[in-house]
Amino acid sequence: MKTQQDMAVFLLRIALAFGFLSAVASRLSLWGAKSSGWKKFVEYTADTNSFLPQSWAPAIAVLSTTAELSIGILLLLGYQVKKTALCASILTLLFAVAMSISYGIKEPLDYSVFAFSAGAFLLSTFSRYLWSLDQFNINNN
Repeated sequence: MKTQQDMAVFLLRIALAFGFLSAVASRLSLWGAKSSGWKKFVEYTADTNSFLPQSWAPAIAVLSTTAELSIGILLLLGYQVKKTALCASILTLLFAVAMSISYGIKEPLDYSVFAFSAGAFLLSTFSRYLWSLDQFNINNN
């Protein structure tokens, strides 16, 4: 039986998934003229992680994009939602901290990165996920 909470949890999961997937699509120029593109993303990664050597930016860009793509797909499918949502929360919190260090607190607040992280953490606290692959895994933790 579907409850309002089940629907809210489902919508949160899907919203987070599309948030990650949209960011990846922009980097890969899949949004056309509205895309940021890979080069701009690597530059932004270097600026956001200004406390690290600039030469690390391409590797960080690849790692973060891979993580965001994986998280987006796993959330969309509803596979290992608890663990995936917790990873999403930690990753976005790291983004928020890096943004705060490099740009000040206003930047992550303007882009709702802390809210995104909190939403992902909230998602990790539920025990069931409507319309997910996890529903079919009775040994899911």
